[in-house]
Amino acid sequence: MSSARALAGLLATTGVLHFAAPKPFDSIVPRALPGRPRTWTYLSGVAELAVAAAVAHPKTRRLGGLAAAGLFAAVFPANVKMAYDWRHAPAGRRAIAYGRLPLQVPLVLWGLRVASSAE
Repeated sequence: MSSARALAGLLATTGVLHFAAPKPFDSIVPRALPGRPRTWTYLSGVAELAVAAAVAHPKTRRLGGLAAAGLFAAVFPANVKMAYDWRHAPAGRRAIAYGRLPLQVPLVLWGLRVASSAE
């Protein structure tokens, strides 16, 4: 499977999860954002599905890869909130929350790599 297809699959899966199981996503929406967390959950799900479609299609792959990198950077505050909220959680949950923080770097780089390898 190509890197672009794998990235599109990851984004599509996560996008669908925003609608199928929104509560975990609602809980990590930063409180500073206006409106209801569910609105932001759905908006980010739509964004992930749109970016997945752009990455999947060769003609829009370059833009899709750049959008993926931007999206991964944009959701970083949610990961910070999760790490903060779970700072007193059991060790396993803390490991998940803290592990998500550095994971954003390779995700951003993956999007940029897909963009730069697009025809």
